[in-house]
Amino acid sequence: MLTIQKISMLVVSVITLSTSVQAQITIGTGTGDDYLNTVTTAVPFLRIAPDARSGGMADVGIAISPDANSIFWNASKLVFIDDEHPSGLSITYTPWLKNLVNDIYLAYINGYWKVDELSALSASLRYFSLGTITFTDNSGNVLQDFRPNEFAFDVAYSRKLTDNFAAGLNLKYLYSNLATGQVVNGVEIKPAQGVAADISMFYTNEFKTSGKDSELGLGLNISNIGNKITYTSSIEKDYIPTNLGIGASYGVHFDDYNKLTLAVDLNKLMVPTPDTADSNPQNGIPDFKEQGVVSGMFSSFGDAPNGFSEELHEVIISTGLEYWYDNKFAVRTGYFYEHATKGGRQFFTVGLGLRYNVFGLDFSYLVPTSNNQNPLDNTLRFTLMFNLDALQAEGGAKDDEGADG
Repeated sequence: MLTIQKISMLVVSVITLSTSVQAQITIGTGTGDDYLNTVTTAVPFLRIAPDARSGGMADVGIAISPDANSIFWNASKLVFIDDEHPSGLSITYTPWLKNLVNDIYLAYINGYWKVDELSALSASLRYFSLGTITFTDNSGNVLQDFRPNEFAFDVAYSRKLTDNFAAGLNLKYLYSNLATGQVVNGVEIKPAQGVAADISMFYTNEFKTSGKDSELGLGLNISNIGNKITYTSSIEKDYIPTNLGIGASYGVHFDDYNKLTLAVDLNKLMVPTPDTADSNPQNGIPDFKEQGVVSGMFSSFGDAPNGFSEELHEVIISTGLEYWYDNKFAVRTGYFYEHATKGGRQFFTVGLGLRYNVFGLDFSYLVPTSNNQNPLDNTLRFTLMFNLDALQAEGGAKDDEGADG
């Protein structure tokens, strides 16, 4: 439990003052290389990588082979999942800020069902708990204990359009409850709610390279296309993290037992870059926040105050390697890079995977390489997966054995 008075003030201040505080901080001469201008949004938990497999590959997931967690990365991949796993369930637990507190975490559960050769359905629930916070007044008197939390519920449908190409659609409901009931400067805090959609596509092909079986994967996912939200009755609202993700993967089967895959993801937030321009100073809302969702998405590719070079800095690069032995044991690693003026997250990851007939286990570990602290620094997270058809078949076999006995 956090009992420090400043924590409560910080949480409430972030909620109520983010509408008026500019994200741009100018340093030095103000060129695209020497100032911090981080693109910020509401409900950033929607962009947290939820599973340990992609977590072990530095958050690569758009174009790697499909699995139970594909609904987050690229739902269209699910229709290409192998026929031996037509339905499955995945559960992930991720400690958050483990080095500071022990009650903040992200829990993730999802399932899928391959309806037939052409279509698949999936659903997921993400729950982000921010622990327990004690709100106090300026005199240190306890007002109440509060458990801020956020969640998102997704459903998705994917459809194979050709033998090698598929498209997917996600619909989601999101809810963020950070300080409901608190009043700051006469403004009451309330939960924020919204709806959003993801549009995804995936292409895969198998071919021979120097006599070896190879696989190519290409993916695209535009995620979190939805309404702006607010935690108060203010007319100023915040964007949710609409994101453009493009990915590619290339895998080689060296023989019947050994496979190596290299994957790269590029991600860019499709929300306006913070700027101080304000053509209507009477309302106190900067111009970049007054754009609509659609216009903000399109303008995000050319609105950086320092031009094209700054736009390039907003692209996040993730690279990952995955080695499989006999489709039962995996070793993974990756590197995540975000430009220093756009957040500066840079880290290596390592991971392991195990698969059996009925279940699978994935583990990942993050090693920071920059001075910026990451909430997942030196944290082990894990994912547990179940092949529901194999589980059902195994249960049926045991029942038959019991009946024979």
